[in-house]
Amino acid sequence: MAVFLFVLMATEILTYSGLECEKQSVAADCFLEYSVGFKNTPLLNRYYDDKMLLKGPKTKGEMTSVSDQTLKMISIAIYMVLMLWIGWVAYRRTSNLDDYMLGGRSLGPAVAALSAGAADMSGWLLMGLPGGIYLTGLADAWIAIGLTIGAYLNWRLVAPRLRSYTKVAGDSITIPSYLENRFKDPTKMLRLVSALVILIFFTLYVSSGMVSGAVFFENSFHTSYYVGLVIVAGVVVLYTLFGGFLAVSWTDFVQGLIMVIALVLVPIVAFTKTGGPVETFHTVKSINPDLLDFFKGTTALGIISALAWGLGYVGQPHIIVRFMAIKSVKETKSARRIGISWMILSLIGTSLTALIGIAYFHQPGHKLDNPETVFIQLGQILFHPLIAGFVLAAVLAAIMSTVSSQLLVTSSALTEDLYKLFFRRNASDKESVFFGRLAVLVVSVAAALLALNRDSTILQLVSYAWAGFGASFGPVIFLSLFWRKMNHWGALFGMIVGAVTVIVWTVSGLDAKLYSMVPGFAFNLIISMIVSIATYKHHAGIEEEFNDSLSALKKES
Repeated sequence: MAVFLFVLMATEILTYSGLECEKQSVAADCFLEYSVGFKNTPLLNRYYDDKMLLKGPKTKGEMTSVSDQTLKMISIAIYMVLMLWIGWVAYRRTSNLDDYMLGGRSLGPAVAALSAGAADMSGWLLMGLPGGIYLTGLADAWIAIGLTIGAYLNWRLVAPRLRSYTKVAGDSITIPSYLENRFKDPTKMLRLVSALVILIFFTLYVSSGMVSGAVFFENSFHTSYYVGLVIVAGVVVLYTLFGGFLAVSWTDFVQGLIMVIALVLVPIVAFTKTGGPVETFHTVKSINPDLLDFFKGTTALGIISALAWGLGYVGQPHIIVRFMAIKSVKETKSARRIGISWMILSLIGTSLTALIGIAYFHQPGHKLDNPETVFIQLGQILFHPLIAGFVLAAVLAAIMSTVSSQLLVTSSALTEDLYKLFFRRNASDKESVFFGRLAVLVVSVAAALLALNRDSTILQLVSYAWAGFGASFGPVIFLSLFWRKMNHWGALFGMIVGAVTVIVWTVSGLDAKLYSMVPGFAFNLIISMIVSIATYKHHAGIEEEFNDSLSALKKES
């Protein structure tokens, strides 16, 4: 498989060498809404197809030669080979199910922090956010502020307790298994429902990521959409299937580094083309002073909705699983500092890139047809093709890091929470790892089949999956860690109410006024508490484990 992918990419490079010069193109001209992740703002809450993309004439500075395209493809190929090599190294260190699904709880703080950040942000960080700020100014940055606050609180409050409690509660290696063990659910319904939610929504998520990667290749290098799909899906599946959690975490760490380096490098170099920071902001202000105002172009409800994105962090399985995998509770402090620093640096770089883009493309002779490609276009204009290829790799890294993380969490739900629970409770480690790898392959094939129809309305459903996970899992996870009287009935009904609220709120169109995360999270929280109080019965085992988790937390902190 690896050889096939290498040959496929080599063929694409050789194909470029034979192209005529008039077939020059600008990397990543087009963009689909689902290719930037699912953190939509009202302004960006729409869907694109190829016919809607503007293809204006390219300026001299934007055009690339055949040799330039080849050099960019070589950069991408080097990046892909690096990901596969990391997967191979991780494969050699994976011996049992705990290794495959949770890395043997061996992640260091830097890997845990950057892998969580890379898994979270997706292409939204490099395309969606800069596109929004380019169009509406700093009023669109509230979502970044909300996410930063949410991520900090997630690391500060949830990470240490979840690391401690999952170890105490039956050494849980998945979120559904933790919920069952934490609440001693005799019905198994809590674990079943949560596993099915993960399986369904993350399969759609993975499919959307594959579409994003395929579109990226198609419009960056004019490959066939299906060739791009095979390359992206093939590489991600290979290192995830064989290397498991360690491969996903290590590749996400490297991809997180690539992303932040690119986001620092692009605005620094771009400032030299716009007269420096002072001149750049003066130019932006002269174009439209509202672009530098956080409160112009938005409303109080708009700000609340944007900040509410931060609530979603505690309910995202592919992010909080890193908390479970870190070496010790003590390491979460260092991881928090590293992770939040990475996030702030990346978001500042993204915001500056958008503002610089406003000033740069306002100059005569420069034109930007698609605001969401401002980061990519500046990277192609400012740097040598090999470095420009690195900038493109940053976008691909954002996409692939999210896909691989979601793919592994889906595989773990199939293996640990469905297969072992209902079919092979006494399955050996060897059998479980084999089924885990098989699950990666099955989910990947299903996601790829969905991705064959790039315009499928199924892919639009993932636009509110962030809210769905946040509203269904968020309050349940939080209360399970801080409230000892929370029980399985409260968790089950709260989870269902949160998920249903998000769906109904979005379908009814109310999401345009207030983000569905707000009512979904609130209703889940209220129902979970009311039902738990109404059905509470003292359980000695739960009480003991809750106290043990607190003792372990104090001991390791």
